[in-house]
Amino acid sequence: MKFLITGAKGQLAKEFLRVLQNKSLLPITRNLSLEIKALDKESLDVSDSNAVSEAVSSFRPDVVLNCAAYNIVDKAEEDFDTAFRVNALGPKNLAYACKIFNALLIHYSTDYVFDGGKGDFYTEHDRPAPINAYGKSKASGEELLQKETDNFLLFRVSWVYGEGKQNFLYKLKEWAEKQEIIRVACNQISIPTYTEDIVRFTIQAIDEGLRGVYHLTNSGYASRYEVARYFGERFGLDRLILPVSSDYFSPPDRPTAKRPYFSAMSNSTLSKDLRLSIPDWRDGIERFVKRSKGK
Repeated sequence: MKFLITGAKGQLAKEFLRVLQNKSLLPITRNLSLEIKALDKESLDVSDSNAVSEAVSSFRPDVVLNCAAYNIVDKAEEDFDTAFRVNALGPKNLAYACKIFNALLIHYSTDYVFDGGKGDFYTEHDRPAPINAYGKSKASGEELLQKETDNFLLFRVSWVYGEGKQNFLYKLKEWAEKQEIIRVACNQISIPTYTEDIVRFTIQAIDEGLRGVYHLTNSGYASRYEVARYFGERFGLDRLILPVSSDYFSPPDRPTAKRPYFSAMSNSTLSKDLRLSIPDWRDGIERFVKRSKGK
């Protein structure tokens, strides 16, 4: 079984490589012979259709794991062109190539395709209505992908963290090194989701032959502030963590992207189709802390 991974330097791609290269970590498919090719953005620009076609045609993967993403939410407001090329044209190009060469495309989207105004958990039946440029680029990617192929798994994830620097928990550790008091938004609510669980349930979904759109998050929900407090206590960050409104971080001279208030997504459809329960977000953070400390 051949896997082609894009965005190889990102935290999700690194977790896929860790698991796929160590078959003892695989929850399934232990008896398969695996061949893996991982390409970073310097090796493969997913917005370049010719480069994508060449990469897929030369390797002929069974599965393409698209971990390439532009996820700098505030910057996307000023650089929508780059966000759109990576988050929308990238999935479109990969979907087209996968259809031509009969590969399964796995793509990851975001809870930010929703506006946060539903007042309940979002399901796969809810229509996207993004309120920022990043969310719009990801919603466009979903739409363009589905126009090209029906052989796909599209997972919406939220507040992803793992072994990398582009995540909220890493930023918390950085802030703790420089600040005695850390202020965190209390009016942004979603679900922190561990890369270890994203990889585990993605592989199980492949093994089960699932197709279509699913929400892949840890269970439960929390505000950014609650996540910061929980992680700080478990990791041992000896800092005062205070709740503030997100407006605190958006002074008039430095506008930031709008964030949805409650964008938590229900993972019940995926849980049902895989016939298992997905761990709570606190469980994920506990495991992440233990792994970070080498325990």
